[in-house]
Amino acid sequence: MRKYFTLYKPFLLFLAKFFLTYIFLAFAYQLFLNRFEYHETDSITRIVAQHTQQFLQFFNADVALDETTADGYIKLFYNHTYIARLIEGCNAVSILILFVSFIVSFSGKLKTTFFFILGGSLFIYLLNVVRIALLCVLIYNFPAQESMLHGVFFPLFIYGVVFLLWVIWVNKYSLYAKKST
Repeated sequence: MRKYFTLYKPFLLFLAKFFLTYIFLAFAYQLFLNRFEYHETDSITRIVAQHTQQFLQFFNADVALDETTADGYIKLFYNHTYIARLIEGCNAVSILILFVSFIVSFSGKLKTTFFFILGGSLFIYLLNVVRIALLCVLIYNFPAQESMLHGVFFPLFIYGVVFLLWVIWVNKYSLYAKKST
């Protein structure tokens, strides 16, 4: 038994760090969400909606938000047309939890790990705001493609970028990265 543990130790450590980090962050996020009533939009989703609105307004887009619903979401109007409903799942926190868990599980030096998590999380957040804004513009212009844009293209895009960040981390900064001689 000890022989197998020694043989699989790096893999088992990876799994332990990943799941412990993921469970801790998911639990902390759930505690955060529990502070809000069922019909209330959480503050992170509200901030993402506001940043999406500001991003679109930077390009002189006619965009408005309506948070008066009783179901815990924010309506986004583009050119006076109801385009999207921003819910808790739109704020990319679940993607950030996954990203951080993976980086921690392949941790490197503490300072490098911290700054990669910080920079990567900021990049993912900004990318998500741009993703929502582009999704709204494209759905407005191509309403028949909404299902493909929302369900296939944009998730593939954001998860693809997160995957590239993981590859960069593992190959350049983690303790497993090959050191050039």
